[in-house]
Amino acid sequence: MTILMGGLCAAQAANLVPEGRRDLAVPFQGAGKMGMAYVPCFFPKDTEAVLFTCEFKIDGVEAGAQKWFDARILTDYIDSSCKKVKGGPAVGGWTGTRDWTPVRKAFEVPPGVAGIALMPALFNVKAGAFEVRNLSLEPITAVEAALDGVPRSETLPVRPEWTTSPLRAKGNRLVDATTGEEVWLQGAAVPSLEWGPGGDHILESVTNLVEEWNVNVVRLAVHSSYWFGRGKWQNPKTGVASYRGLVDQVADYLQRRGRYLVLDLHEYRAAKPHHAAFWLDAATRYKDHPGVIFGLLNEPHDISWEVWRNGGLTTAEGAGSAPAENAEKLAAERTIGMQGLVRAVRSTGAKNLVSAGGLDWAYALDGVLNGYALDDDNLMYESHCYPWKKGWKKAFLDAAEKYPIFMGEVGAQDTPMPWETEKSFVPPEEWVPDMLGIIQEKRLNWTAWSFHPKCSPCLLLNWDYEPTPYWGAYAKRALSGERFPVNRIR
Repeated sequence: MTILMGGLCAAQAANLVPEGRRDLAVPFQGAGKMGMAYVPCFFPKDTEAVLFTCEFKIDGVEAGAQKWFDARILTDYIDSSCKKVKGGPAVGGWTGTRDWTPVRKAFEVPPGVAGIALMPALFNVKAGAFEVRNLSLEPITAVEAALDGVPRSETLPVRPEWTTSPLRAKGNRLVDATTGEEVWLQGAAVPSLEWGPGGDHILESVTNLVEEWNVNVVRLAVHSSYWFGRGKWQNPKTGVASYRGLVDQVADYLQRRGRYLVLDLHEYRAAKPHHAAFWLDAATRYKDHPGVIFGLLNEPHDISWEVWRNGGLTTAEGAGSAPAENAEKLAAERTIGMQGLVRAVRSTGAKNLVSAGGLDWAYALDGVLNGYALDDDNLMYESHCYPWKKGWKKAFLDAAEKYPIFMGEVGAQDTPMPWETEKSFVPPEEWVPDMLGIIQEKRLNWTAWSFHPKCSPCLLLNWDYEPTPYWGAYAKRALSGERFPVNRIR
């Protein structure tokens, strides 16, 4: 897959809509009946995405028995013989009367399809006329599709009040790029901006962590759908500015106090083109922020190390025996690899430290010691460790001998997870001291998961910021400097 970096330009290609089928009048077949035109279009080999444009005009279209019975352009992905493979994205949904109105929609092409059928339709309407003209379908890159119609970030200026120094990876440690002194990142993860456009108590939580929990880093979960203004419950007019602005406030607050922000792209499985699109924009925005670290992808899983690093096609099946840690549905998708995300970041000129999570839901890092290390001179590798994860040495301690390690998520709860049994469950009072002890002994960088009372394992009992006795109290003591002995390497 070709990912265009550093200034995207549309692929030069002919219109895929056949001549003679680009201007159409859709026949009205009677009230409650379907009137439709059928236009099959075939993709060149290796088409990643397409840009669809046209103009439409409607006259007196009345909705049918259901409110979605209207004028629209239906689509089906097809094979080489025009047989439907799967449904495509619907375009439109119009009633009333309008003069010629432009339409624009960019979308990725699923692997294994030969083309798409465009079907302008009067979908069971009561009455009306529907015309389309200048139907156009042009191949573009998947990154272009992700960025189409999205407000682009400009590089934010450096503020003189910031006291945070940029970080560099040196051997298996992080150092202040100015003084060369070691910096040991210790903090907590703040969730909720990955599931809602405003998050839960974001600024209050970050302030509490700095003032009461003694952190020097906050890992802030974000999601590309909200960054691009396409998330649920997001205001279509102000959503992008308010979402990015909230992240800006967190970054500014932390850097004014000499702390660091890990911008955690809290998505899963494999690096996809829209993740590269996110980093093209976010890295442009924060490339001059000395205290912002780029967490490339939250938790890769169910792929090979080859796909993890270099990209390729995923499948609809899992690739390992590890328990599924969420209900994400697996699918066959094109991926670009973690190296592709690194290239996206660096193409902007950003020199910020980046963090790359391993496999098995970002737990396993053994692959980076066996031929799959990323090509970059300023990165740390990220592991997420919970009590149900076994084999610390192979998973992250061996890698810690050579590379800086960031334990981006660690934590324990007082009840078993769904895939655990009473017998396999490790009580937090046994596991937590060992985890904190090995972090301290090896000086692993870490952020405890999670600074939220309802996102387990929970550091908090409530929004009064009382720590949970089984995890939060331990983490707060460790962040305050208390040392924990290691009784067992698990």
